[in-house]
Amino acid sequence: MRKIVFHLNCLEQGGAERVVTNLANQFAENGYQVVIATEWYGENEFQPDPKVRRVHVGLKEEDKKKHHIIQFILRVKYLKEFLKQEKPDILIPFARKAIYRGLMAAYFSKIPVLISVRTDPAVHYIRISDKIQMALLFPRADGCVFQTEGARDFFAPRLQKNSRIILNPIHPKYIGVPAPGKRSKTVVQSGRLVDFKNQPMLIRAFVEVHKKHPEYDLKIYGGDSFDGTKEILEALIAENHAEDYIHLMGASDTLEEDMRDAALFAFTSDWEGLPNALMEAMALGLPIVATDCPCGGPRTIMTNEVDGLLIPIKDQKALEDGINRLIEDPGLAERLGMEARKIMDKANGEAVFEQWRDYVEQLCQGCHIS
Repeated sequence: MRKIVFHLNCLEQGGAERVVTNLANQFAENGYQVVIATEWYGENEFQPDPKVRRVHVGLKEEDKKKHHIIQFILRVKYLKEFLKQEKPDILIPFARKAIYRGLMAAYFSKIPVLISVRTDPAVHYIRISDKIQMALLFPRADGCVFQTEGARDFFAPRLQKNSRIILNPIHPKYIGVPAPGKRSKTVVQSGRLVDFKNQPMLIRAFVEVHKKHPEYDLKIYGGDSFDGTKEILEALIAENHAEDYIHLMGASDTLEEDMRDAALFAFTSDWEGLPNALMEAMALGLPIVATDCPCGGPRTIMTNEVDGLLIPIKDQKALEDGINRLIEDPGLAERLGMEARKIMDKANGEAVFEQWRDYVEQLCQGCHIS
């Protein structure tokens, strides 16, 4: 029975954390020993299956007042000690800082390391410290899972050569949800309230849409990231006297029910990895207008005019036009929504798990980057 260790910062609700939790559960269900090693505990976390062991490998209480460089060294040291004790068959670190720690901790061991880049590298892997660490550490990676071609093409050919592009698995609760008998006059979005999702543009655009279609409202579902975005959105709503038709709904665990009969889903991010919220909206069969943001997540899963409308990033007028078009042409909206549902065929949990399992088995059997 193989032992897999996933490593990331925490399981606070977010894209990478959701994927790790789902994958860990599936590997455990299929007879693997699975450990999730995290640096800290968040306030609102995903809960793994009881078969999955959760371990804290982060700083001790007495370390928290030490210099940040000492803290970094200690984080690597504690992870290294954990790996020496556990002796896993493979280590899978998710996201930038966890990748660096994982590669350092396993550097002189024989443990294969399968890294996973979860965001737009042109935003998060561009500092001098990143370039140094990538040059020193990434050749040690035995493989890499990317979400899009755009993310893969950012890195050196050596890493690209032994990599896979694997979609995120869609949560089963979004799959097979019956189409609504009638759509409501509500435009929806889901995702954290955070700057790069550009929800202010959505509010400004919808204010204009509402002038033309006053019977429609906008509901934005998502928790506060505490970066100031929520306050910006609240101020925009108040400034436009839009309290009656634009609503910040907060986080929800029942989006498959909350959004299923919406008129359309609006995705406005300036950049993303592979957005789970967009995939979930597609699985629900929602008509979608989405920004074609780097590093190519929407373009990876959508085709313009086939299963959704793709628009340029930061283009408020294109967003207004897209929303108006889907409201005013219900036939087009329903056709796009029906096509969007087909995402379930390639991004259901079993299909995605099989790709991960095959890649993990290949690496465990000794296939290294050369």
